[in-house]
Amino acid sequence: MIPTRVVLIVEETIAGPDAAQIPKQRGESLLETAVRYAEERHWDVFPGTWLEAVDGVQRCSCGDTACALPGAHPTRPDWITQATGSATVARRLWTDQPTASILLPTGHTFDAIDVPETAGFLALARMERMELTLGPVMLTPDRRMRFFVLPGASVKVPDLVRKLGWSPASLDLVALGEGAYVAAPPTRYASRGAVQWACRPTPANRWLPDAEELISPLAYACGRDR
Repeated sequence: MIPTRVVLIVEETIAGPDAAQIPKQRGESLLETAVRYAEERHWDVFPGTWLEAVDGVQRCSCGDTACALPGAHPTRPDWITQATGSATVARRLWTDQPTASILLPTGHTFDAIDVPETAGFLALARMERMELTLGPVMLTPDRRMRFFVLPGASVKVPDLVRKLGWSPASLDLVALGEGAYVAAPPTRYASRGAVQWACRPTPANRWLPDAEELISPLAYACGRDR
């Protein structure tokens, strides 16, 4: 169990006068959220699969009953060609399929460091004590946390981990960069739940940290979580 006080510490770090500009997690359509990501954060977005009710059960639109990421993966192999930073194009794409998941390609405006949820919360508490500046942080239904950092992290992280005395293969920590993507709130993984923000995007965290600034607490937390 993650102590409640840790979650409260995280919320305190993201509250403030800019809260009104944070993208909503509930009560806003996927279309409007996708448009806001492109318009306000200048993130590339592209529509993924969606959920369909089949005999009262939510299934992925891809048709695979054993889909590992139901309603939260690309619809075609050349998905990168769909990615757009234009709010106008994003609006058109989601108008065509309003329930499509919101996917964000990594490696362009940001990379993401992916760790287990338990390690992520431990790292967040440690970062708070260290007074580190964070970018947005996602919490996924499959119990992962993704820390947004400057592009290039996927290349640097293995060496940074080695310098801290860890073997990259020994830690459940991976940097998602060029050629990868993340599903963004409020995308749902069928009955597992929705992607959420642990640290929401605000004007205050528009400038992302470098991977080097966060890797020490993240590696430490992943080492503790083994």
